[in-house]
Amino acid sequence: MISRAISNSIEKHIKDEKAIILLGPRQVGKSTLLQQLSSKFAKPIMWWNGDDADVRTILTNTTATSLRALLGKSKTLVIDEAQRIDNIGLSIKLIIDQLKDVKVIATGSSAFELANHINEPLTGRKWEYNLFPFSFGEMIEEHGLLTEKRLLHHRLVYGYYPEIVNNQGGEEIRLKQLSDSYLYKDVLIWKKIQKPDKMEKLIQALAFQVGNEVSYNELGQLSGLDNQTTEKYIDLLEKAFIVFRLGSLSRNLRNELKKSRKIYFYDNGIRNAVINQFSPAVLRQDIGALWENFVISERVKLLAYKQINCNQYFWRTHAQQEIDYIEERNGLMNAYEFKWNPKSNVKFPKTFLDAYENVETKVITPDNISEFLL
Repeated sequence: MISRAISNSIEKHIKDEKAIILLGPRQVGKSTLLQQLSSKFAKPIMWWNGDDADVRTILTNTTATSLRALLGKSKTLVIDEAQRIDNIGLSIKLIIDQLKDVKVIATGSSAFELANHINEPLTGRKWEYNLFPFSFGEMIEEHGLLTEKRLLHHRLVYGYYPEIVNNQGGEEIRLKQLSDSYLYKDVLIWKKIQKPDKMEKLIQALAFQVGNEVSYNELGQLSGLDNQTTEKYIDLLEKAFIVFRLGSLSRNLRNELKKSRKIYFYDNGIRNAVINQFSPAVLRQDIGALWENFVISERVKLLAYKQINCNQYFWRTHAQQEIDYIEERNGLMNAYEFKWNPKSNVKFPKTFLDAYENVETKVITPDNISEFLL
């Protein structure tokens, strides 16, 4: 069983009074992780699932008295797929405040439903974590750096979803099923999107533009949506852990791009499934984009699991000078370029180095990837 990087952080809070909220897309192993940790939970444990109609009815509008009767002597309540339950935050708050001997642990496959219903009622009453597909660091912990580096070509194409990592063969079919399931089941059904074909075109347009600056106007034209709807749909995709945005750094130079953004996928395999491109990495024309998406998404996982807060940007000027990725933390900046070919000759723009002092620069290739992702 592959251990998850976030396990120790969650385990530290199993015994306290606050709820534990575990967010992430479907099929990344949220329930599996809780099963692994369940030996640490206070017994007896009650497991409920928000996909079950009777559970939704019980928790939608409830009272402390009815909850106590339903829970009996249970000391831990685990609620899977909590985003399916109306007013779930109020129900969890009720348990925390009135049934103080019961620990609540809830999972949700979408931030936009669960967070909307939980954040305000549970202010000061929860620990919240994100779980992603397996990470580079987790896989190294499992079978070592050398093996994982040998698998980089495979990871760039098929990604890190547990079902893909744990099952050799049939990756393309599995990824198509995964992408159809969580892209459309979660995003389309929950928000009752009326134009699923246009949402699909938008996701495909985003997949083709990984690593490039994106324009909402251009994306709208490609998908048949207006700018406002395009931005709304991208926001939903981000809150459903499908994509994430990277904004541009702009402070000192007149010709810096000021309101630009790049959009990346949390998983390379899902990105490739969306556009049905599974050619081997060595034959790919988009190998640079695949590498950039892989490294940045893995860095996002690492920062989340280590609970490191920093500002993240890319940098570009109207003169096409560019830096792939920048982190700013505690007043210090680190600038990175990502190159699949370790022999690539990279020079960081003098314009940037002159404008921003005390910047550390580094080129990340397959040869030194462990320095960036461990």
